[in-house]
Amino acid sequence: MEFSQAEVERYARHLVLREVGGPGQQRLKAASVLMVGAGGLGAPASLYLAAAGVGRIGLADPDTVALSNLQRQVIYATSDVGESKTAATARRLAALNPEISIETHPVAVTAENAAEIVSGYDLVLDGTDDFATRFAVSDACVATGRTLVSGAIARWTGQVGVFPGKPCYRCLVPDVPPDAETCVSVGVVGALGGVIGAMMALETVKIITGAGEPLTGRLLIYDGLAGETRTVRIGADPDCPTCA
Repeated sequence: MEFSQAEVERYARHLVLREVGGPGQQRLKAASVLMVGAGGLGAPASLYLAAAGVGRIGLADPDTVALSNLQRQVIYATSDVGESKTAATARRLAALNPEISIETHPVAVTAENAAEIVSGYDLVLDGTDDFATRFAVSDACVATGRTLVSGAIARWTGQVGVFPGKPCYRCLVPDVPPDAETCVSVGVVGALGGVIGAMMALETVKIITGAGEPLTGRLLIYDGLAGETRTVRIGADPDCPTCA
């Protein structure tokens, strides 16, 4: 897979990076990634994936841009309020990197359509904030053999993990927690989305290029108030309804 002169200049810092280089950049160009959720995590993650040269990026989100999104969803401008999130994100990514292909799925990802959407991509990122979608995406990733990069934020705390199929996300969260929190109910500091979204993009780049040690079967938890991180291992649940 040849690079144009413009691509060589665009990806110059990757090409001289020992762990990426030409072969890794070719893998990025050949890869396809689905971003489920174009919100606080999807905004920074998709920007970094587009900038990195991921060849085909899919965007799945049924929502329109609201004024309350702009505190953390940095891909949008005030003039985008009322527009489809997938359309506004696609326009911004195309402006950032015209060398890549962008596909939009302006629908909710559900148990009924998740496998069909997920199967069209090599790798899936989930940055949504409701468990019905998270479970549908995880189940579809297991069914189609796709690796899932999952992120979540609330208040001052965020987490990111990589689920290769076994363990899967349901091994970590088998049911909706009784005290489940969302950004709408408890709030979230805006910059936290950038921290965790960038980590999701970084893990994706590592997986595609084969660089380093991805968070496979591990969950990294970031406490923004304390400025601390910790990593915990996730074991496969022998009774998991999805991957057991």
